[in-house]
Amino acid sequence: MKTEKKAFGPRMRAVVLGVAAAALVGSLSLSAFSGDAKERKPAKVVVDQSPIDREGDRIISFAPVVKRIGPSVVNVYTTSKAEMRDTSFQGGFPNDELFRRFFGDRFEMPEPRRDVPMPRRQGVGSGVIVTQDGYILTNAHVVKDAEEIRVVLSPDKQEYAAEVVGADEGTDIAVLKVEAKDLPAITMGDSEQLEVGDLVLALGNPFGIGQTVTMGMVGAKGRETLGRDLEYQDFIQTDAAINPGNSGGALVDAKGRLVGVNTAILSRTGGNHGIGFAVPVNLARSVMQNLIQHGRVVRGYLGVLIQDVTPELAKAFDLKDDERGALVSQVQEDGAAGKAGVKVGDVIVEFDGEKVKDMRSLKLRVAGTSPRTKTPVKVIRDGKALELQVRLKELPNEGGEFAFRSGQHGNNHEKLKGVGVEDLSREARRRHRIPAEVSGALVVSVDPRSEAYEAGLRPGDVIMEMNRKSVSGADDTVELSRNTEAGAILLRIWSDGGSRYLVVDESDDK
Repeated sequence: MKTEKKAFGPRMRAVVLGVAAAALVGSLSLSAFSGDAKERKPAKVVVDQSPIDREGDRIISFAPVVKRIGPSVVNVYTTSKAEMRDTSFQGGFPNDELFRRFFGDRFEMPEPRRDVPMPRRQGVGSGVIVTQDGYILTNAHVVKDAEEIRVVLSPDKQEYAAEVVGADEGTDIAVLKVEAKDLPAITMGDSEQLEVGDLVLALGNPFGIGQTVTMGMVGAKGRETLGRDLEYQDFIQTDAAINPGNSGGALVDAKGRLVGVNTAILSRTGGNHGIGFAVPVNLARSVMQNLIQHGRVVRGYLGVLIQDVTPELAKAFDLKDDERGALVSQVQEDGAAGKAGVKVGDVIVEFDGEKVKDMRSLKLRVAGTSPRTKTPVKVIRDGKALELQVRLKELPNEGGEFAFRSGQHGNNHEKLKGVGVEDLSREARRRHRIPAEVSGALVVSVDPRSEAYEAGLRPGDVIMEMNRKSVSGADDTVELSRNTEAGAILLRIWSDGGSRYLVVDESDDK
């Protein structure tokens, strides 16, 4: 064994622990398609928050509802700029990467490059008129990169040119504006009052065939979708048929009130499989008003990295069943949380008087709170409950040190054997871009067959703490690992620009 490297277990050197997701509270990805933002007055929308009569007579037809709200749902047609493709021939053969992969470069002869414009791309989606003077809600992905946007009303086929007021990629919501008056604006409902089992209708333009209505029910609330890179996910799940082209269309309740904006489907073929997702109207309305007034979304900013509390972490932190919340893995010293006294290792269990169920719910709560708002935050620290007063900051537009770390959920069965560490050197800091303020032991090897590897530990990570004790270097890491009697070891590591907690479970009965 080399003296500068320390080994754990029979095979290699080092230590580690498993991954729970680390994510920054208040993250944002913002796109303003219309250039410089203009300050506008908030949109005058109609909101009806009266409850649905769930004990009334059985509904046998939605025809009156569809007739009333159908004109509020529009077809959105987009045209994107043409792309250039190299169609030159080299020695009589196409200048194509796939061709060269099979036949090599021996056929090529010098010839000037021929860049030929391909046809302009056409797109189809849906939208919902929300004000009489021409504001329309749709999805950001429907209008992304569009040079021209046309909105066609139903049933009279009246057509308008539309501009993008703004788009928020964090929620996939965009706002369009057409120059018109007395448009058939839809009434908005209250998505918080929706219940699983409520009947809903989906209206849109599936596959570009024209306005179509489908019926289903609310299958779940507060969903995250698979494969969608959105920072703020709080979807309504429904089995009302949603297909390509429905994006940006309306999800309405039995009274015909807008309760969601249809956004995504879970499908292996690209068509409807009975699982669709809609952005709740309360979230969409908040984003819309921000885009109209400011040209961007103004969100609260806590200044911490957080992760979900797994059963392993709950056991390591000795948390009760009702103390899950969101675990703080990193704190920005001059951020809102840091100034209020939030510390690494705290578990945030309440925000502004409401329980925090997990990392996602805290992100949504913080993002939806106005900056400079003084908000009570309850944390669990060393088994004791503390209430802190946090004055939120505004999420930086361009991010910053704590702007965003998307949660990567890892395997929660970790061990320390088969991992090697060494002291942090100047060269290691440069090579792995490790900040000067990060101290600990550098992970230099991880056995792919080890529990540590399965947990998510990788070479280049830095072990900063072990069982809540600071690690100063490789020797310190080895000593702490030898002195622990616990089958599961709690580690705090620096990885990929931020820190997070891991649990390495070496107990025989895990």
